[in-house]
Amino acid sequence: MAELTDRDITERIIASAIAVHKALGPGFLESVYEEALCVELRLRGIVFERQKTVPLVYRGCPVGEHRLDLLVDNRVVVKLKAARALDDVFFAQVRSYMKALDTESGLLLNFAAMPLTIKRVAREWHHAE
Repeated sequence: MAELTDRDITERIIASAIAVHKALGPGFLESVYEEALCVELRLRGIVFERQKTVPLVYRGCPVGEHRLDLLVDNRVVVKLKAARALDDVFFAQVRSYMKALDTESGLLLNFAAMPLTIKRVAREWHHAE
């Protein structure tokens, strides 16, 4: 069987999130959606890590750590929100996590919206001059 692409994986995550949103609707805390999405991903046989700790490094020195909502197939960062609107800072966070993990794909899912808000996030690449 051919290895799944990042796009294939994100499509499977999105389908799982839509199933959760259809069943629960808006109005719950992010933690409820996270738990439900984990159940759905497990049922679909999708490999993920929940609340993964990511070390943050500056100039080769550890400066802290952050916890991701989900890391799927060790390459797609997923951030879950239950907010009125998606602020630019949420996109910046996903990109920062992607950079810290050296991944190229991310999803930002807002379960408070009707319908579910799904945003694909691409990594910003900066090349040294």
